[in-house]
Formats: sequence, structure tokens, C-alpha cells
Amino acid sequence: MTQPINPDLQVQGQLSDNERLKKDSHLLRGTITKDLKDEITGGFNGDNFMLIRFHGMYQQDDRDIRPERAEQKLEPLHNVMLRARMPGGIIKPEQWLAIDEFAADNTIYGSIRLTTRQTFQFHGVLKPKIKGMHQMLNSIGIDSIATAGDVNRNVLCTSNPVESVLHQQAYQWAAKISEHLLPKTKAYAEIWLDEQKVETTEVEPILGEAYLPRKFKTTVVIPPQNDVDVHANDLNFVAIAENGQLVGFNVLVGGGLAMTHGDKGTYPRKAEDFGFIGLEHVLAVAEHVVTVQRDYGDRVNRKNAKTKYTIDRIGVDVFKAEVEKRVGVKFQPSRAYEFTGRGDRFGWVEGIDGKHHLTVFIENGRILDYPGKTLKTGVAEIARIHKGDFRMTANQNLIIAGVAVEDKARIEALARQHGLINDSVTEQRKNSMACVSLPTCPLAMAEAERYLPTLVTYVEELLTKHGVPDDHIILRVVGCPNGCGRAMLAEAGLVGRGPGKYNLYLGGNTQGTRIPKLYLDNVAEAEILQALDGLIGRWVLERNSGECFGDFIVRAGVVAEVKVSKTDFHA
Repeated sequence: MTQPINPDLQVQGQLSDNERLKKDSHLLRGTITKDLKDEITGGFNGDNFMLIRFHGMYQQDDRDIRPERAEQKLEPLHNVMLRARMPGGIIKPEQWLAIDEFAADNTIYGSIRLTTRQTFQFHGVLKPKIKGMHQMLNSIGIDSIATAGDVNRNVLCTSNPVESVLHQQAYQWAAKISEHLLPKTKAYAEIWLDEQKVETTEVEPILGEAYLPRKFKTTVVIPPQNDVDVHANDLNFVAIAENGQLVGFNVLVGGGLAMTHGDKGTYPRKAEDFGFIGLEHVLAVAEHVVTVQRDYGDRVNRKNAKTKYTIDRIGVDVFKAEVEKRVGVKFQPSRAYEFTGRGDRFGWVEGIDGKHHLTVFIENGRILDYPGKTLKTGVAEIARIHKGDFRMTANQNLIIAGVAVEDKARIEALARQHGLINDSVTEQRKNSMACVSLPTCPLAMAEAERYLPTLVTYVEELLTKHGVPDDHIILRVVGCPNGCGRAMLAEAGLVGRGPGKYNLYLGGNTQGTRIPKLYLDNVAEAEILQALDGLIGRWVLERNSGECFGDFIVRAGVVAEVKVSKTDFHA
């Protein structure tokens, strides 16, 4: 039943143009079909430029060659990036082989990109290939519905094949939540899969005719691993188990990392703990956290439209009470849990079911063949013989899961042959991450993916210089402040300001439960490395036993702890 809306809790004013766009889209159809036939441009026109995001795509171009094409009086090399919907990041070997072949034959760059959203992306798909891409994905049981745009996006789930029973239960809830919160419009099937339009009255009972005020991200996490970084997400279900069986979830609401340079009304924020719920209420709680955000999120100023701002504007207690009223259930007190880390467990681990699982490190998540490191060929070779599945992690790595003991040696041999296992990779490199950034992301202000390997090498040298080569700092680099690489949960996070210039934020922790704070503003590499050199030196000499870099930075007063983002982050 539709709940009455309190206008006093809504933001009044002229709606942003995105609200008009969504309402006028005929439930996300727009004129995309017509645009696909337009051979004059390689891009999408008008509203369709934004609408294709709801179908899992972003229009991009290769910024490296923009000037050259402009000189030739050519438009930018328009193409799309597609992000697949893969709840929990689980993909079958036969599905992998299909996406491997498509990437090789139909994309500009030839790569498969594993992302922080625990799925894969195709980069560089030209307009004539787009429809075939969707039909190929559909033929292998994959789609890209609602992986971008103002909807609930790909649902993450802790990559934990060791506790196989608990992981399977948690993963099933991630899949159920994903399906429950999907748009109900048939636009995707009509446009991309040539399904016949049926003249019925369509409604969006959860998302509404104008969809959500802003993007919405959901996770299912299994403590003690916080590999999905719950505080980067709007809605999180923290698995609570008894005797190895899932009994319910603690619900965390209102996390998010995006901000805007120079706008102190924007800030990264941790999620609030609403309390515990039993399994019978999971879908209703998911639905009504979404509907409360739908009804009270800011549709006037998109920079303040995320759930974190709604909670800060109307109050945690008000938001929580509204969810309880709509669900018809009170949250119970939260059950005890602890996060001890958030990195992936590399190498072989054995699950309680006797199966073995190999996690391989993929720098930046970019699966491509390089000289002496044929990653893409190697994963495909493994897929041809693997009897289990693959699991993409939210840290951009890959798990070869469900390997029988008799198959271990053959899979490890292939992995080593193709550079998927490299024993010389340091802990620092394994714990560093970047967003895609240049040349394809239109929002990028500075390099990230292409810069990270060099930056990590410098940081490795600093750790060695100070006598701790086996230690690490959670290091993340992003090309802009939109949060894709989760730099605002790093111990040291670089956020792009312009070519070769970054803000340096310090003071996160290894558990992913603290927002870092600005230390250096708009500086180049030399100043960043000089600062890290001195601070790593102090950390090594002055730290307490087992104290991580970020904890030391806060304890030593290098930066103040961010306790309440709205007041502390910019203070």
C-alpha cells in the first residue's frame, strides 16, 4: 500500500532537469531505438545520452585522441562502456568464455575490466555493436539492467568461498534483493532483445515513475571480511550467523563517498546502524529503505540527492522510523560483529566443503594480454577446464572457486604460466586500487589506473627505505571525487584535481570503518611522496604494536579523526 508522504520532509524548489528527463522517458525507453539507427553520429542524442545509463551503459570517448580528431574535424570517438549485472560477482566458466570472445572481437581496447562493483565492464563498444552485445549477454544469462542510473545498482556480496554454506545463503539474498529492486519496465527487453511491446499499463511500484533521486548501492557482507566496503554504500546487510547458519542481518544505511571539490555541502559519510532483522523481513526492509529515499531524497539539487544527505537532513531517527512504519516491523538491537580486514585472501584456501579456491591478483582489474603476462589468455585457458565458477571481487581481483583437489595442480600451472600468479607481488600492491579514469571516463580530472602501478612502486621503495618492505598501506587513487575507487575509505587516498595534481587524504583504517581527512590540497607527485616519506618514517618509529598507518596518523594528530562527516570532514 502506498504510504502518505509528508511534504515537510521533502525538498521544495525547481526540480533538476534529470527529474524531467526520467518522467518524460516513457519508463526508460526515450527514443533510444531511433537513435540506434542514426548513422550520422556515433553517440546518443539529447535525453538518450543519460537514459542509456539505466540500461547499464555510459557514453564515453577516447580522450587521448580527442585533439587529433578535432583537428581532422571529426567528432570524438564515441563508444559505450557497459557494466554487467552480476549479484555477488559469480560467473560461470562458459559465460566467461563468451565475454572473453566478445571483448576480443567487438571492443576498441580488447579488455575485460573487473570493477569495484564486483562485476565486469566492456570498454569501447561502438554503436553498431551495442545491440548485439546485449543479445549475446542475454543468450548466456547475463544482462546490464540497472547497473547505472538512478536505481539500485549491482548488489555486492562478500567473496567468501571458504565458509561455503554461509556464503551461499548470503549470496542467495544478494540475488533476491537485486531481483526485487529491479525496474519493472520492459524497456530493456524491447529495445535490446526485440521483445514485442505489449500495450499494458506499466507501473514501478518500488522505484516510482521518476525512479530514485540518485544512484543507490546495496551490499551483503559476511564479517569479519569487509571486502565490499559497506560504508561506501546506501544499504548494507551485515550477515549474522549462528552455528554456521544465517539467521538475519544488521542493517546499515546511508554510506557514500562521492563529493564535489569546493562544495562543503558535499562529503563522504559512513553508514548508520539501524539494527537487526530476521530473514523474513529482508526484502521488505530493502524495499522500504528504497521507498523512503525515493520519497524524501533531494530532487532539486543532485549533489545532495544521495541517501546520506537525506538521513542528515531529516534525521537518522526519522528515516529509521519511517522504514519501520512502512515495513510494519521494529528493528531489533544490533547483534555483535567485527570487521578485521577487507582485502582479498590471495593464493589457495580450502573451504569447509573440501573444495579449493584460488584468488589471483589483477592489477587495476584490467584483464588483457601484456608482454610476458598474458592474463586474458590465461583466464580463458582456465575457463576451458574449470568445473567450478569464477568470483569477481569488489577489490578488482578474481577467484577461481570450487576446484577439486585433483585439479589444483593443473589450474595453478596455467595461472603461473600466464602471470596470474606472481610470487613477487608485494602486499602494498595487493592493497592498492584505482578507478578507470583516463582515457575513457568523461569525469576524470587526473590519471588513476594508468598512474597507480608507478605510484605503488614509489611507495614500495619508501617502505623498503624505512625497513618495513612487507608492511602495507591501503592506498587508493581516483581521477575525480565521485568515489568509484573508494579512496575516501583508504589509509592514504589520492583524489584527482587536475593533470598531475591530487588532494591527499589520510587517516582511514584497515577495517574500512573510518573516513580519511584532507592533508594536502592540489599537489603534485613530488610533494605527495615527500609527505609520505616523512610520515612512513614516523609510523615505523612511533607506532604501537600492530598499529596500522591510518590509526597512527589519527593518534599522532597528523589529521583529526572524522567522527561526524557533516561537521568534521571539512573542518
